[in-house]
Amino acid sequence: MKAGEETPEAPSVRGHALSAADVTVAYDAVDVVHDASVALPLGEVTVLVGPNGSGKSTLLRTLARLQRPRQGTLAIDADTDGFALSPREFSRQVALLTQGRAAPSGLSVRDVVEFGRYPYRGRWGRADPRGRAAVDRALRLTGVEELAERGAEHLSGGQLQRVWLAGCLAQETGVLLLDEPTTYLDLRYQVELLDLIRDLADVHDIAVGVVLHDLDQAAAVADRIVLLHEGRIIADGPPEDVLTPERLTETYGIRVEVTADPLTGHLRTRAVGRHHTRNERLTTPS
Repeated sequence: MKAGEETPEAPSVRGHALSAADVTVAYDAVDVVHDASVALPLGEVTVLVGPNGSGKSTLLRTLARLQRPRQGTLAIDADTDGFALSPREFSRQVALLTQGRAAPSGLSVRDVVEFGRYPYRGRWGRADPRGRAAVDRALRLTGVEELAERGAEHLSGGQLQRVWLAGCLAQETGVLLLDEPTTYLDLRYQVELLDLIRDLADVHDIAVGVVLHDLDQAAAVADRIVLLHEGRIIADGPPEDVLTPERLTETYGIRVEVTADPLTGHLRTRAVGRHHTRNERLTTPS
């Protein structure tokens, strides 16, 4: 899964490709996200992190319009009301890769990726002149080109994850939202996916918003990290400003150490349990 060499023309207008302001989201009349504001600029990777139940996936789903907030606004390019667009219009602007998509039966990989072209096809199957090239490019970028004619039901979980991502790329949007995209991927493809995410921002000027549990992956790929706890954004900024030992220890309820990787310079985190150091093992009562 290697990034392509082509470099498309950059958009003529830069700015916040997608932003939410003062968003509160409720499930069954209980607020689970409180007054959250987040902006996804073009050409940057923004990663949402936090403990289980912190609201990061809910906030991402709200950015994708899968969850309607109780209050707050959603804007595209700062001046377009994201909630006012039709589903087709919105899908030409924003693509979402959700967790746990099932393997479709009776469809080839190419068929699945072609689903990403639905915003460009008319009600009566209007022709999509760019469709074939967009699908081919998405297959190539995600490293599943050789699987194009294989039945999707025969793929491994990691292969299928990359196929669903290819469908999002075939959608050709300026904003890409990813909910736990490294799930089911082995070590190699986790690294290559993170590289692809950086390429999408750096080379293709896409605004990428990602939910990740792995703080080291977040530090490696993010321009900005948004840390949530109990439905509130408690920090938003560069990794080195957000991923501090004190803040992470308080947020996750366990001692967290933060160091710099000597090879890459990226931050590395380590949660320290009772059995993680020799001294603590020796002093633990039997």
